[in-house]
Amino acid sequence: MKKFLFIFIAVVVLGFSAYFAFIYYVPFSEGYRSGELIKFSRKGVLVKTWEGQISQGLAGTNVFSFSVEDHEKEIIEKLKDYQGEYLKITYIERYGTFFWLGDTKYFITEVKSEKSPIFRN
Repeated sequence: MKKFLFIFIAVVVLGFSAYFAFIYYVPFSEGYRSGELIKFSRKGVLVKTWEGQISQGLAGTNVFSFSVEDHEKEIIEKLKDYQGEYLKITYIERYGTFFWLGDTKYFITEVKSEKSPIFRN
């Protein structure tokens, strides 16, 4: 009975580890988005995560929501500074997420400030 219990627990732990590694390290897609940063905040009750939104239209009808991982300090600081500005972001989309990583499946990997194609001076 002890041997069965040990094997069962090992299989469960190994299965969870493989699932977590797949979700975290294997991206579903990678891409770019541009728009005005309209929201960036740290939210949550038990686990705080960085969440943001980019408006991709004049009326704000097309909104792209994203998350930023806590260890991406440089990206977090850039997004704080670029609030209300037009941005180009690079992201990865994962198959899923975990509550301690963020609310969305889209995670920002790079941020650049761009000139708005709408308001050109």
